[in-house]
Amino acid sequence: MPLTASTMLPLGTTAPGFSLSDTDGSIVNRTDYVNAPALVVMFICNHCPFVKHVREELARFGRDMKAKGVAVVAISSNDIMSHPADGPDQMVAEKHSAGYEFPYLFDADQSVAKAYHAACTPDFFVFDQSHKLRYRGQLDDSRPGNAIAVTGSDLRRAVEAILAGQEVSGPQTPSIGCNIKWVAGKEPAYAV
Repeated sequence: MPLTASTMLPLGTTAPGFSLSDTDGSIVNRTDYVNAPALVVMFICNHCPFVKHVREELARFGRDMKAKGVAVVAISSNDIMSHPADGPDQMVAEKHSAGYEFPYLFDADQSVAKAYHAACTPDFFVFDQSHKLRYRGQLDDSRPGNAIAVTGSDLRRAVEAILAGQEVSGPQTPSIGCNIKWVAGKEPAYAV
């Protein structure tokens, strides 16, 4: 399986807007989170082995962040014609099975993934209260088969720094995973 890395959107970028359907049919907007001390946007999907590898930590991270008032949303942007397992009906089942308590949104036209320059699943973006990008990159060093425990350490460190009013210190390592499954012929320039 070919590996794809995060594009590493420039720090300081304002979080692109979104208005997407959640698995319960409600519409979730970026502006719903203007009062949150931080906003975490994750691009994930149902079938990716890299996401499956970290799904328990994603659920735990979501619960932990909810307790701190941090907004967390997950977005699936894969082309469901080529990957029907990532469709909205399957997302409902995955959200329940994985124990996700955060919104799991469907980006049907892939415009949100393109606006974020998302490239892989999983791909993580952390914004401060002003919705300025402070962290982008990996969850942690764990990958399927490398025997490193899944802890979410990189992502957690970034959020904790933002909550403490500090700069996110240390390296920001690109996430690695499966490429987002773009609609044929509609791949963004950064993904080609």
